[in-house]
Amino acid sequence: MTTKRVDRDYSSSGDPSAAKRRTNLEDTVEEDEGGVIKLLSLLLQCAEYVANDHLREASTLLSEISEICSPFGSSPERVVAYFAQALQTRVISSYLAGACTPLSENPLTIVQSQKLFAALQTFNSVSPLIKFSHFTANQAIFQALDGEDSVHIIDLDVMQGLQWPALFHILASRPRKLRSIRITGFGSSSDLLASTGRRLADFAVSLNLPFEFHPIEGKIGNLIDLSQLEMRQGEAVVVHWMQHRLYDVTGNDLETLEILRKLKPNLITVVEQELSYDDGGSFLGRFVEALHYYSALFDALGDGLGEESGERFTVEQIVLATEIRNIVAYGGERRRRRKWKEEMNRVGFRSVSLQGNPATQAGLLLGMLPWNGYTLVEDNGTLRLGWKDLSLLTASAWKS
Repeated sequence: MTTKRVDRDYSSSGDPSAAKRRTNLEDTVEEDEGGVIKLLSLLLQCAEYVANDHLREASTLLSEISEICSPFGSSPERVVAYFAQALQTRVISSYLAGACTPLSENPLTIVQSQKLFAALQTFNSVSPLIKFSHFTANQAIFQALDGEDSVHIIDLDVMQGLQWPALFHILASRPRKLRSIRITGFGSSSDLLASTGRRLADFAVSLNLPFEFHPIEGKIGNLIDLSQLEMRQGEAVVVHWMQHRLYDVTGNDLETLEILRKLKPNLITVVEQELSYDDGGSFLGRFVEALHYYSALFDALGDGLGEESGERFTVEQIVLATEIRNIVAYGGERRRRRKWKEEMNRVGFRSVSLQGNPATQAGLLLGMLPWNGYTLVEDNGTLRLGWKDLSLLTASAWKS
């Protein structure tokens, strides 16, 4: 399934006709492989039924879709199958509660977290997206720490800490040795945070780096007392913020921005998905946008991995399907996408260009990897990683 960005002549203030939406999306299909256009038409019709609360009609179409597509088929079939599952979740939620519930802010269980983190490691091995996120942020952080010998990194969603060993390597290679390097890692489980801290500490020891790990169970936007961050005089502070739709990372976004303003860090690195999901707009507009985006992701995975690949299925079922469900099935304030450039400027941050060495190094990284079809674009100091001509991730950096 070959995808491309299409012009959208509708806004949050009004919806186009159903025919117009179907035409826009069908333009992304160059070949009707196995009745793809029929599948897309049924899916979009179902989304329109859901948007208009015609739940019985939506359920009938979902039954028909489930009979003719599979998460084990071609890339288009897989996309439709997971979007249909998300719509089914939304329909069931509407039947039970009368409205869609917000994305849960409850922390992941240990089992859920372990399963998700394992899938993300697989994703990292079969796609450059996570590597791009880590590598680009690390290069910007390394430049910002030039001349500093005491470092405090605040990771708003540390997960397994996969990003930081690479930064440890380049920091350890500097002529001027670090006096201290400390990571404050936010996460959903004290046990998982403890295991992440042990792994990072072991790696730091192997490089003879003086390292501390400070775990905080919870989300930065919910912090009541900033003293929990244990800020110290003389430390260079950097913040890393990876935004995604797997779960709620920060809690209250506006509170998060206010906390970051108060911290006055040397640098904030932000990596965000190029995907709109603003509840202020129409459900159908959001649905079509998400369908474009994940069609590109599934296409990219399918370009390098066959239909029978277990790794591909793991990534699609655990990572991508979870994001699709969180975008399509749930509503509420946590679904609102911020215009981050405006928000960062509002609280007193200015952008730091990623042109130069970060862009050069990111280009070299992509050139060394075995995947074709990915594109790297510099845009007003940001770096955008895309699949063919659709942007997937944007990396930016900010300072107070």
